[in-house]
Amino acid sequence: MQNNNNKNSGGSYQNKRPVAAPKRFESKGSYPATTPKSSMPKSNDILDGIQRKDFKSKRDKKIVQPVFEMKMGEANETANIPPLADGDIRIIHLGGVEEIGKNMSIVEYKDTIVVVDCGIQFSEASTPGIDFILPNTKYLEERKDKIKGVFITHGHLDHIGAIPYIMPRIGNPNLYTRNFTSLMIRKRHEEFPYLDPLKIKIVEKTDAIDLGGLKVSFFGVSHAIPDSMGIRIETPYGDIVHTGDLRLDHEAGVPSERELKSFASFNERKTLLLMTDSTNCENPGFSISDSIVYRNIETAIRDTNGRLIVSTFSSQVERMLFMLECAEKYGKKVVVEGRSMKTNVEVTRLADMMKIKPETIIPIETMDNYPPNKLVLMVTGAQGEDFAALGRIGLKNHKYIKLSKYDTILMSSSIVPGNERPVQKLKDNLSRQGAHLILYNTSDIHSSGHANADELAWIHKAINPKFFIPVHGYHYMLATHANIAMKTLGIPRKSVVIPDNGMVIEIRDKGETITHLKEYAPRDLLVVDGTSVGKIADVIIKDRQNLGDEGVFSVIVLIDSFTKRLKKSPDIASRGFIYLKESQELLFQVREEIKQICEKYLRENATINTDDLRAILKLKVQEMLVDATAKKPVIMPIIITI
Repeated sequence: MQNNNNKNSGGSYQNKRPVAAPKRFESKGSYPATTPKSSMPKSNDILDGIQRKDFKSKRDKKIVQPVFEMKMGEANETANIPPLADGDIRIIHLGGVEEIGKNMSIVEYKDTIVVVDCGIQFSEASTPGIDFILPNTKYLEERKDKIKGVFITHGHLDHIGAIPYIMPRIGNPNLYTRNFTSLMIRKRHEEFPYLDPLKIKIVEKTDAIDLGGLKVSFFGVSHAIPDSMGIRIETPYGDIVHTGDLRLDHEAGVPSERELKSFASFNERKTLLLMTDSTNCENPGFSISDSIVYRNIETAIRDTNGRLIVSTFSSQVERMLFMLECAEKYGKKVVVEGRSMKTNVEVTRLADMMKIKPETIIPIETMDNYPPNKLVLMVTGAQGEDFAALGRIGLKNHKYIKLSKYDTILMSSSIVPGNERPVQKLKDNLSRQGAHLILYNTSDIHSSGHANADELAWIHKAINPKFFIPVHGYHYMLATHANIAMKTLGIPRKSVVIPDNGMVIEIRDKGETITHLKEYAPRDLLVVDGTSVGKIADVIIKDRQNLGDEGVFSVIVLIDSFTKRLKKSPDIASRGFIYLKESQELLFQVREEIKQICEKYLRENATINTDDLRAILKLKVQEMLVDATAKKPVIMPIIITI
């Protein structure tokens, strides 16, 4: 949504583009460049190519760059927060503790700030029209000189998705992460060629980074994506541990040797504070073992007689690699369909993680050259998205894939809360075409990347923290996780803080007490809305909700400014409110009322103030429509004087 600089628009976007000329992302420091600089096109060539007809598109498309709200407000939005006392430690979660997504936490000590993760949250019913929701980083923007590094735990979008939008706002500090995650970040950053290069530094589990006031080290964790890691921030009073998202690699509830070795590193350490994943804390026991899931997936790939279509989260990279290896093992070709899945396959190639032969993956256009029982199709769209590959297959409008009763569809992913209805519709569409469906909740073909309650209890015992802050989840999840910690370790309630976004938490008295201030860091909604990035006023969100719920009712009035008379009868248009052809009596009454209001106003006023007349019409028309229909559409009076 573009801002026209109208002060009454209700938004607070700044139409400011980055000052720097467009640049292609280049690696710096210890980041291994996978593309030689000599072979990388110049930025001007990229932009020119996009705007030329060389792309052979049906029509020319001009590149549209996001509009960044780079200018800080005149007022210091964090002036109400007391300065951090010498020797105290401050922890603030800028996102990820009132929702699933936009994970971002900070730890501040003396003149050093360490940032953990930088993710997005996808739009939901309460934010119609919004592309992504970002952490509010105003606290960091006003202290960017203290930021010594941003540390990324793993490569999922709820932990890396905000990097292109946030890093320019906080001074583009060094970004530390493991190799595979760095490739995911770089791949995404290619979509923003006009931004300055990221200063990525690759770290591994045995590394330690000295930031002056703080030292940061790492440990490996199990999750649904390679190179996931936890962060250990060493302070004078003990370690602050942020695990990121994690689960345990286990067999029948017994953690693997890898897990025992990884968590044994905490035996000789003093953990001051633990912050860990709450996503699945409501689920009892241990999660399904990956070995069971992989065994069942392999059976499906081996034994399916016809064509097998597999849909899973594209972020389940390790499972995706296993499926590719199984397909090759049993002499089958693989088609990869869906943008995000293709991207992740490419990243695994760059990371040298793919062990299959190049010819195992075939173009979708050549699919019909192979017998159906020799094909595995890996597609996106298990959450019921209409425009994803599986959604288009269900709607019978995929260009290449048409279902038959001989097809089997394996849906190896759980249903994200809120997607129940779209997924049910998807299953109905697929079933109507005769396909056989294998579902995660009946066949043990999916395991979560997040720890269940008993896994969390084991993790708490292994790390043994003095204080605990649950993260990554809605408030009830955090409260449930807090109870697990208190029950498992006997941590007193005063040593546990259940956070909100922006809550300023402090560890005081040389690490002896933990508390939170009454003041909060800024937490207004920060969003990506079309090509704009910034705050958005509540009135805009409410208008969009009203448009979706009640519709819009437009009134167009044409006035002769010389004679001060209506040039014609008012025009009326409606969308999503009433069907005009079936509401002629109501429209006649509204039109007559509008004529009377306008004629009275024109008689009683020497000059025509369109703002005043618009406000009168909006109020009167809304009263009429509410009385007649019990609905409250968005009223849009349009007054034209000639």
